[in-house]
Amino acid sequence: MKFLIVGLGNIGAEYVGTRHNIGFDIADELVAGLEGSFEHGRLAYHAEVSHKGKKLHVIKPTTYMNLSGKAVNYWMKELKIAPENVLVLVDDLALPLGKLRMKLQGSSAGHNGLKSIEEVCGGQNYARLRFGIGDDFPKGRQAEFVLGAFDKNEKKELPVLINRAVSMIKSFATIGAAQTMTLFNK
Repeated sequence: MKFLIVGLGNIGAEYVGTRHNIGFDIADELVAGLEGSFEHGRLAYHAEVSHKGKKLHVIKPTTYMNLSGKAVNYWMKELKIAPENVLVLVDDLALPLGKLRMKLQGSSAGHNGLKSIEEVCGGQNYARLRFGIGDDFPKGRQAEFVLGAFDKNEKKELPVLINRAVSMIKSFATIGAAQTMTLFNK
């Protein structure tokens, strides 16, 4: 059985380490931990790794956040992966920093990457792992906040939180979304 794991983010040095790129950071940690590496593919960096007999295709779209759906649609079709075997890793302003929540489906909640996936792939029937980045920003400064770097204290917490996200991805691939949600969504 194969899965498509999609880390959302923006390419380019100016976006490295930003809140909006946490999906890329989680994807990087997953692939490194499973001794894989990314290669430049069509519309995305792509890595193929295995975990407990499951094949994980991990992508980091090179389309920029607002056009993520193009890459997801291409790789789903190219690899013949059904929506129920897709997991999107995404930053979430509505959750406090480090809160992780897996959902089977749902709205984009205003997230441009998820909006693009819904529009191009035709729906919300894919799982997403939401990584809380908090909402500690002045009114009207949302874009600066999400495109900004984590502060010193937040950076200290990130390794543990990213490792927890990786555990959730592996669980998704081995025991499914429903059981993973029961185990981890607390």
